[in-house]
Amino acid sequence: MACVILCTVHSARPVKLRDLAERLACRLEGDGEVEVRGVAGITQARAGDLTFLANRRYTKTLQTTHAAAVILREDAPAAPCAMLRSANPYLAFARAAALFHTPPRPAPGIDRRAEVAADATIGEGVSIGPFVSIGPGASVGRGTIVFPLVAVGEGARIGEDCVIHSHAAIRERVVIGSRVVIQNGAVIGGDGYGFVRRADGTHEKIPQASIVVIEDDVEIGANTTIDRPAVGETRIGAGTKIDNLVQVAHGVTVGRNALLAAQVGIAGSTTIGDDVMLGGQVGVAGHVEIGRGVVAVGQSGITNSQPAGAFVSGYPAIDNLDWRKASAVFRRLPEIRKRMAQLERRLVELEEQLSSAQGRRGR
Repeated sequence: MACVILCTVHSARPVKLRDLAERLACRLEGDGEVEVRGVAGITQARAGDLTFLANRRYTKTLQTTHAAAVILREDAPAAPCAMLRSANPYLAFARAAALFHTPPRPAPGIDRRAEVAADATIGEGVSIGPFVSIGPGASVGRGTIVFPLVAVGEGARIGEDCVIHSHAAIRERVVIGSRVVIQNGAVIGGDGYGFVRRADGTHEKIPQASIVVIEDDVEIGANTTIDRPAVGETRIGAGTKIDNLVQVAHGVTVGRNALLAAQVGIAGSTTIGDDVMLGGQVGVAGHVEIGRGVVAVGQSGITNSQPAGAFVSGYPAIDNLDWRKASAVFRRLPEIRKRMAQLERRLVELEEQLSSAQGRRGR
């Protein structure tokens, strides 16, 4: 996937293109003495900016860019500026952006307005902002940043070098690995949705007493919720990236390096394999298994288990190619219905004519 970056990221210190090419492992074509001060989208770039071309649909735009240099594929047409050739321009651009962008990092220490339980364990170099609450028996690993207004429940464990943004809630006994990023307002370990109907039609809550485990290098988007189950665990595998407003229900297992786009909803006790990609607003039914490498197009509804490597679309989700063929027919359904009605009337007329002719021969 490649898109135009709409913002510009600048650094106070320019970098020579020759040095940038070496750091990004790109092949330089053009003047290596060009100074780059930041990164920008291909249409927003100005003198001193580095941009990229990864999607051929923007090839024409390349010829009118004002960028100082562009990252592009080995086989891409030449640009009117210096070029960095790469097998993966989007990845190289992402790494370039990281070189020019230094995220804010508060100083280590515990703000005097934070509430940290006496028996909580706080690692070396941790930053805990104002109005943070760290519950009894909780632990926060070395180098982790906890921004203001975060709540960490009793017995929760947070690994090293994590970033927990404001208003996130990490409930009791949740386990979080190292280098995890949790965006604003995410809730990790809220109660799963479990109720039993009583004889009188009311509902009794099933205690959601188990845990959530977030493995290393996971990112969890803003206002995403990952629920705890009654028994067992809810687990998010290492390297998985979850967008904003995603719902992961109780007892779900998500594999390693999965990508879940915004508003994905996964019902309880479902297993998502490694390297799965779910587009925006994909819904996954409960108690199904999604095999490794499955890709589901946005707004698909997955109601049954899917084999490894499947590429599905629609509701209920079917093979993407079949769905595209069916979609082409959907637009013609009114016309097809009208033609069928005409053919049915014509068939009745022909049958009546045939019956009449047979009757005359019989006389």
